[in-house]
Parts: sequence; C-alpha cells; structure tokens
Amino acid sequence: MEKKKFVITIARQFGSMGRPIAKRMSEKLGIEFYDRDIVEEAAKKLNLPVSKINEIEETAQKSAKTNSFRRMMFPLGTQADEMQDKLFETQKNIIQFLAERDSCIIVGRCGDFILADEPNIIRIYIYAPYEARLEHCLHDLNLDEDTAKKMMKSVDEARDHYHMHYAGFLPNDQRFKEIMIDSSMLGIEGTADYLVDAVIKRFELD
Repeated sequence: MEKKKFVITIARQFGSMGRPIAKRMSEKLGIEFYDRDIVEEAAKKLNLPVSKINEIEETAQKSAKTNSFRRMMFPLGTQADEMQDKLFETQKNIIQFLAERDSCIIVGRCGDFILADEPNIIRIYIYAPYEARLEHCLHDLNLDEDTAKKMMKSVDEARDHYHMHYAGFLPNDQRFKEIMIDSSMLGIEGTADYLVDAVIKRFELD
C-alpha cells in the first residue's frame, strides 16, 4: 500500500516549548521536521554568509535585543526590504519543495500560509500561559528573568510582524488552524503524544 503523504505546520509562542514538541512529534511519526535549517538553506541558495543574515536580522528589527538567542528571531519582518522579500521567496520555495517531497513538520516561517492548499495538512498553534512560558525560559533555556521577559515580548512581536506582513494574518488566527493547544496542560511529551494521536486519526495512518 502506498504511504500516505501529509504535512504538519507549527506556529508557536516563544517559551511554549513548540520546537521540542515538534522534534518529539517527528521522532514518534518517523518524519523530518524543519525549522532553522530552512533559513540556513535559503542563505546558501542566496550565497549569503551567516554574518549577512545577522545584518538583515538587525536591519529588520533594530529594537530586538542582540544575544545568543537572536537566531530564534529570524526572519523578522517589521521593515521588509528587498533582501527580506528575497529571503521569504527563497524560503517559500524550499518549504514547498520539502512538503512535496515527503511527509514533514514545518516549524514557523508562514508554513501555514505557504502550504494552505496542501490536501493533507494539519496546522497547529502552540501557546501557553505567561507564567508557564517564563518558567520554561528560566529553567530550560537558562535565561535570567529580565532577559526572558524581553525575549518573550520581542520574539513574539517579531513573529507576529513577519507573519502578518507575508501571510496577512497572525500566527494565532483560529481561522487558519486545525488545532490550538496549551502546552502547559500536558507538557512536552504529553502534548507531542496528543498531537501525534490526532495526526494518526486524521490521516488514518494505523
């Protein structure tokens, strides 16, 4: 029997454990998940060094705090210039190629918008209460409280700006989501199990 191909997109609040949940889902489902690698592949295709990517990040949102977590804030769409648009188009082509090639999970980067016409898609939004996200930032990401609070605000704003600019709607718009889940309810493992079960039932993978 031919293997059924499907795609999952995940948008998330900063500190909601969206990335580790996506990773666990990919392991449980036996499919790839793509996040930062999409940006790195786009940079290669445009022949841009990492230093140039960092420049574009800073140009896109100068107010973003520069630290070791700024890689999580790319791409930032508050001041979309020509290079930002080129990067988006390149990333879009990469995302479409990955989704066409095989079942996969796409984290962020307007995947819910870019792949909206896929016949077998589940678009997920992962969120959590402020205190739960702060706790995760402090204990799992090892940020101090002041940095954690600033990162939660700046990264979420950057993602919202980028998503609104290119997709025309916010990442948490329920009109464009099949599942919205509070990750603090079940934790990383429990949330991944819950979502994997939903995927299996939705696409009859048993």
